[in-house]
Amino acid sequence: MSNVQRYRVLGIDPGLNITGYGIVDFASGARGPAIVEGGTIRTDAKADIARRITQIHADLAELIAEFKPDLVAIENLYAHYAHPRTSILMAHARGVILLAAQQAGVSVCGLAATKVKKSLTGNGHATKLQIQRAIQAVYKLDALPEPPDVADALAIALCAGRQR
Repeated sequence: MSNVQRYRVLGIDPGLNITGYGIVDFASGARGPAIVEGGTIRTDAKADIARRITQIHADLAELIAEFKPDLVAIENLYAHYAHPRTSILMAHARGVILLAAQQAGVSVCGLAATKVKKSLTGNGHATKLQIQRAIQAVYKLDALPEPPDVADALAIALCAGRQR
C-alpha cells in the first residue's frame, strides 16, 4: 500500500466570456506537480448575464464534483481605472465561482495576478505568452497551452499549490 499523499488544486482564471481552469496534483515523493485537466468554460456572449453566470456556476460545480479538489485557487479582482466595467463583469463570474466552491465545501484561496506571474516568471507583469511558455516549460508540454486562459489557470493552481 502506497503512502503517497496527494493534494489537488483547481486553479481558476475567471471571466464572463471565457473562464479558464486547470487542475494540478501535488504528491509527496513525486518529481513535480502534474496536470490532471485543463480547459475553459465558455459562455454565449449574446446571452444575458444571468444565463451566463448560471452556466459558469453549473459547469464549475460539475468540475468540482468530478475532480474533488482540496483547494480552489482563483485570481483576485484587479480594477484598472480605465476599464472599470471589465472588473465589474469579472466580479460576476468570480462570485458564482466562489459560490460553487463554498457549496461543495472546498476551501478557496485568492491570488493576485502579479504574484502568480512573479512566482512563475520572476516578472509580476509578464505577458500572456510568457506565462504560456513558462507553463509549457514547468510541465514539459510539447505545445503551448491554449487558449491563454488555460495557462493562466494552471499558473494559479501551481502558485497556490507551491505556497501551501
